[in-house]
Amino acid sequence: MQHFRDLIVWQRSHALVLNLYRLTASFPKDERFGLVSQLRRAAASVPTNIAEGAKRQGKQDYARFLNIAEGSLSETEYLVILSRDLCYIPAETAEAVLAESSEIARMLHGLRTRVESRAA
Repeated sequence: MQHFRDLIVWQRSHALVLNLYRLTASFPKDERFGLVSQLRRAAASVPTNIAEGAKRQGKQDYARFLNIAEGSLSETEYLVILSRDLCYIPAETAEAVLAESSEIARMLHGLRTRVESRAA
């Protein structure tokens, strides 16, 4: 099995987390324990679940962790939209983040589908 750090979907989701950490550093201080914390946690959950799932023995378990990563990515997307609508992130920056997250979602779905087909 491929090491998680070799997976392009993991590399891109990790880069997304780093980008979101930088972006949220400029959020209002009163959001530190609210939106900042939730957005960072949701985003970090994506590569975390890819990594954890990659080490699971069964393919079904791996697919389950990839599905959890997909859910965390959806949560991240919503929180980026909320951040944009609250004017914490410029619209063009948010659109770039959302475009990248859509591409990661496509990649995650493809990986999960392949893993599930091998589990059957």
